[in-house]
Amino acid sequence: MVERFVGRVVPSILLLSFAGGCTMAPAYTRPDAPVAETFPVEEAPVTGVPAAALGWRDVFGDARLQALLTLALENNRDLRIAALDVQRVEALYQIQRAPLLPNLSAGGSSTLQEPTGAIPGANAAPRHQFSASAFVTAWELDFFGRIRSLSDAALERYFATAEGMKSVHLALVSQVASAYFSERALAEQLVLAQETLDIVEQSFAITKRSFEVGTASELDLRTSESQVETARFNLAFFEQRHAQSENALVFLVGMPLPSDLPEPRPLEESIVFAEIPEGLPADLLQRRPDILAAEHQLMAANASIGAARAAFFPAITLTGAAGFASVDLGDLFTGNAFNWSFTPKITVPIFQGGALKANLNATEISKSIEVERYQRSIQAAFREVADALVARTSIDQRIKSQTVRVAADLRRYELADQRYRAGIDRYVTFLEAQRDLYQAQVLLIDTQLERLSNVAALYRALGGGWLENAEGSDAG
Repeated sequence: MVERFVGRVVPSILLLSFAGGCTMAPAYTRPDAPVAETFPVEEAPVTGVPAAALGWRDVFGDARLQALLTLALENNRDLRIAALDVQRVEALYQIQRAPLLPNLSAGGSSTLQEPTGAIPGANAAPRHQFSASAFVTAWELDFFGRIRSLSDAALERYFATAEGMKSVHLALVSQVASAYFSERALAEQLVLAQETLDIVEQSFAITKRSFEVGTASELDLRTSESQVETARFNLAFFEQRHAQSENALVFLVGMPLPSDLPEPRPLEESIVFAEIPEGLPADLLQRRPDILAAEHQLMAANASIGAARAAFFPAITLTGAAGFASVDLGDLFTGNAFNWSFTPKITVPIFQGGALKANLNATEISKSIEVERYQRSIQAAFREVADALVARTSIDQRIKSQTVRVAADLRRYELADQRYRAGIDRYVTFLEAQRDLYQAQVLLIDTQLERLSNVAALYRALGGGWLENAEGSDAG
């Protein structure tokens, strides 16, 4: 009778436990995106492949930059830490999920006993007791989904961490590209500063000889001398900044820069896909890893509410054992030697000083916080894209204007040099022309750098940088 009861009840309990996939968590609904439906750009949106589907090799065509990006993705410590963090959270999820299954253990023993009723000092043979058993220890039947909710929350946190690693990846691609463009700009400005110093030193030598023979005033001499020192100051300044930009690049790459990198291209000839399609703000919800991570954290908080609700209901745990016991090792695993025990336990929360209610309130507030964080991440992403799009049009116009200005200042410098050498104009006029030309050239390089950095920023803001090549490309 007992065996028939156990044979029916135990499988039923196990079936109910495994079937208890439902939880008491509220149904998840994605919050509204608190941004406009389109980005604030004057021109019509560029159509084509979404930015997130463009590989970074397709956006950044410079062979030297591609080599640096490859090295950075292999060696950058921040990216390695993020990848290890994903593995750690995955392990934590497995730990949280483990209570859904019974905890089984096995053991065996051999006991040597003095015969019952034996006379002290008599030569009665001791008796062996052999046993082998399997145990189920304190397995909670998840009728109300408490463990399932905790497992779901842990899984969502794992997904959030994985998206966080993608964010680090995207940021790294953008940072390496920006650092490389900055290093190239400073390298060109360093060359320009050296060329300018050479020119003003030659001019100072001529002015000094003219002063010595009485054809130039001391004012011209001191003005020329001041210009030389200004050029030396600028050279030292750009030497420092260029060295620091190389250090920043080495840090991002995660190793010293190899000597066999492809030769760099001039900044104005850098190969970049400037017309990155911006798409619509709604695309960010599916393509920005930081937004996806924030949503997974929200979903984890939502699942935690289910665990907090389930804590109000009884907890049912099972403890059981099944095995064999015999005084004869040869008969240990026979049917007559089989024995079992089964102990269900129910724990009903009655009075806990308001802790359960407070815990539920805390989880609901945590979800409200995650909703705000999720919506804030959307707003931040929208602003990054909008700022980059607005800057794109402005930068292109400024590059055109600055290019024309450099050409005009160059011609002005050539005319001022000719007039000064012919004795028509004073040295101050030539000096002003030379100084304005140098400043215009430096500003043009800065604006070209700003344009390239804008491409990197827009690419990252739109969720690009995870793929090496465009989706559907045959390239590896």
